[in-house]
Amino acid sequence: MLGPEYAGFEGEEFNLEATIWVRGVGYVAGWRHAVNAGGELTDALTAAGVDTSGVRMRASSGPDSSGSVRLVLPPAVARGLAALVL
Repeated sequence: MLGPEYAGFEGEEFNLEATIWVRGVGYVAGWRHAVNAGGELTDALTAAGVDTSGVRMRASSGPDSSGSVRLVLPPAVARGLAALVL
């Protein structure tokens, strides 16, 4: 089984556009924005009293260089976060 850094190559449909690098597209900039946003979200969750030990943030960038953050958390943490938001 591949590690989490290879997500998208196992268990998901292969997307050719997600694997091609196009000259002049700022993939790193989008990824960096996503890394920073994920860090800010983790800090905010911690400041709100959410146990982030089981929380995983994963930054990526799309074919158009837009960044995205994938949040993976245990069900108990999701319920606690939902209670904070509501």
